[in-house]
Amino acid sequence: MKGMDVGRTGSAGELLEGLDESQLAAASALDGPVRIIAGAGAGKTRTVTRRIAYGCATGAWDPARTLAVTFSVKAAAEMRVRLSGLGIGDRVTAATFHSAALSQLRRVWADVCDAPFPRLVDDARDVAARAMRRVDPDLDEDDLTVRTVRDEINWAKISLVAPDQVARVAAVTERCRPAGIDPGRFADIYDAYEKEKTARGVMDFDDILLMACHVLEGFDEASAVIRRSIGWLTVDEYQDVSPLQHRLMRLWLGDNRNVCVVGDPAQTIYSFAGASSYDLLAFADEFAPLAADIRLDTDYRSTPQIVSYANRVLAASPIRHEYLRLTSAREKGRHIERTMYETDADEARGVAARIRRLVEQGVNPSDCAILTRINAQQAVCCTALRHAGLRYRVRRDNGGSSAAPVADLDAAARIAMLEALRETDDGAAAHAGAGESGGAARPASGASDEGARARAWAARLGQVTVSTVHASKGLEFAHVFLIGCSEGLMPYGSPAPGDVLEEERRLMYVGITRAEDTLHLSYAVSKDGMGPQRRRLSRFLS
Repeated sequence: MKGMDVGRTGSAGELLEGLDESQLAAASALDGPVRIIAGAGAGKTRTVTRRIAYGCATGAWDPARTLAVTFSVKAAAEMRVRLSGLGIGDRVTAATFHSAALSQLRRVWADVCDAPFPRLVDDARDVAARAMRRVDPDLDEDDLTVRTVRDEINWAKISLVAPDQVARVAAVTERCRPAGIDPGRFADIYDAYEKEKTARGVMDFDDILLMACHVLEGFDEASAVIRRSIGWLTVDEYQDVSPLQHRLMRLWLGDNRNVCVVGDPAQTIYSFAGASSYDLLAFADEFAPLAADIRLDTDYRSTPQIVSYANRVLAASPIRHEYLRLTSAREKGRHIERTMYETDADEARGVAARIRRLVEQGVNPSDCAILTRINAQQAVCCTALRHAGLRYRVRRDNGGSSAAPVADLDAAARIAMLEALRETDDGAAAHAGAGESGGAARPASGASDEGARARAWAARLGQVTVSTVHASKGLEFAHVFLIGCSEGLMPYGSPAPGDVLEEERRLMYVGITRAEDTLHLSYAVSKDGMGPQRRRLSRFLS
């Protein structure tokens, strides 16, 4: 395309160099519906960004009308960095669903509504508490109950369940009963929550997508403006798409069939939050006929031993036919280590000692990660690392402590911050971990911002990562220590066969496939050595 900067990559054809056969087939399929099933470590982001760059560089695509959406701020930022390195600059839009929809709403708002653009509520817990108070002043308003109610409202909205549909959903599922609240009363709270927001002129996080859908469905001129801006759509991590996001994607497209979805059914680990691999698996029927249906099943990240172990976990699944079987492209590595400890503290000390030995052998602590099933497992690990003289950073589920002020930011910046807080409170938790273990020194008064950032970054390079498996998705480490591999923790709660157990199996798979070079699996037979309760090895590993 005239004016396209491909100086750093030479001809458009060079953008496809270095891709394997399957990656090449995916990157060169530029027209019509395309599905890419990409296993862990299979070069998904590399393939997708090369495909976008190639489409633009050949002139087949207009970069100004090219949109790539993903589910996290970090993933979108990584995509932008890679596209820039391929000579595209910032002409392609790579964003989250929410930030893309927010930008579209702001562009057409004056044409569809006379009222001011709603303010994004800083913390929907306050709105939920007010709604609970309106419905029943006697309901408990402790923080846990309010958060549980707010989270269930969020789930209902992204699952396209309206207040008047709550009873029907509750009759056939375990949902819509937050904190033991009767479904009928929850429906009233949900309805009051929506009215409370309207009265205050605010919207919550998921209203952005709902409002975008409403505009696309109900306002022809505005929807035409939005659809004209999307000529080629790429959806990353499609196995995590919610019913609301799927609806928005279809509305974005209209009659347009230039869509590419990328995902891995085996990495669907957010079903509790409304995600489902159904749309990824059903894509071939929904968009038939496909222009290309590609499987990326070569793992360039992990050793054959780690890949074999991951395959073994999935092979026991009753729906194993839905999952890729990976093949490692690497040379033979070290065998998988499995250790049983007497107590949780023994396990934490043993893992910390192993990491300490790796560091003494020249391994950077940042190449090591301890992965846990739940947040509560992390404290004992942090204590053990601290006693071993190792700095660490913590990644928790559910956003950690999200007290960052957002009221003074403009809407685009606020949505980016709130998205980051919904994933993990990485920055705050990393700071807290470093502080507990004598981490990065505070800059002297008057020190330059650049110097402070450099010192902070240098300190983080030397930190072991302590993360839940959920929060580790998308990351990779040379050395992974997956702890708590016992019944009750992995799988959590020892569920009966069914959807919950299958999600736990996929979670184990994700944890294993974070490892590049070595993988250590462990569990403790008791919490503290007291009492008759004895744990047993996880069924996924037996």
